[in-house]
Amino acid sequence: MKSKVTPLSHGAPNHCFGCGLANKTGLRLKFYTDEAGRILSRIKIPRRFEGPPGYMHGGAIATLMDEAMSKANRARGVTAMTRQMEVEYFRPVPLGVPLQLEGRLLKAEGRKHYCEAEVTDAQGRILARAKGLFLAIDVEKYKQSRNLL
Repeated sequence: MKSKVTPLSHGAPNHCFGCGLANKTGLRLKFYTDEAGRILSRIKIPRRFEGPPGYMHGGAIATLMDEAMSKANRARGVTAMTRQMEVEYFRPVPLGVPLQLEGRLLKAEGRKHYCEAEVTDAQGRILARAKGLFLAIDVEKYKQSRNLL
């Protein structure tokens, strides 16, 4: 049985490299939440993100993971910055084929939010997995600091 998915409205700036739809050179990821609280994105990676011939660049794979985990925080109303992330690459991530990206919260302790993400192929095989620590930030202080730059 398929679970119902809802588009995730997360308020990210629209030029974000990972999810900004106005960023023509970015990944332009669209995220959804399901009834279990998972963050989901159906993706097909274009050739401009190629590393080895026919496969995605490892740094771009890490970006996928970071985005999915970040959205697991945003879906709960938490704005957090990546503090630490570890990526495991199990299989090459092919370009131009349907893939699924999933993110989820593992636990939260005060400002610390521990998340996990993975990208799977059409057969459900895990191609890459990441775990990350995100630190919640004070959005107003962040906005003020941006004015200083």
